[in-house]
Amino acid sequence: MRKAWFKKYGWVYYPISWQGWALTILTLLFCGQVFVAVDSRSHSVSDTLYGVFPFVVSALVILGWIASNTADKSNKLQ
Repeated sequence: MRKAWFKKYGWVYYPISWQGWALTILTLLFCGQVFVAVDSRSHSVSDTLYGVFPFVVSALVILGWIASNTADKSNKLQ
């Protein structure tokens, strides 16, 4: 039996193992780094949003996909 990395609660996946926490933290650090890099070169808020959007959405979709495939399917939090 494999150990679950995430636990599903409604539409949200919560990390419950060190692998899930590490993946979540790395994804958030990546999104923060992308924001800082794009914001340093943009001239307006819309430039920042247009520049950040593809990277952040892609990273969060990949995180959601991994979470859904490594999640404990019961709907109860521990």
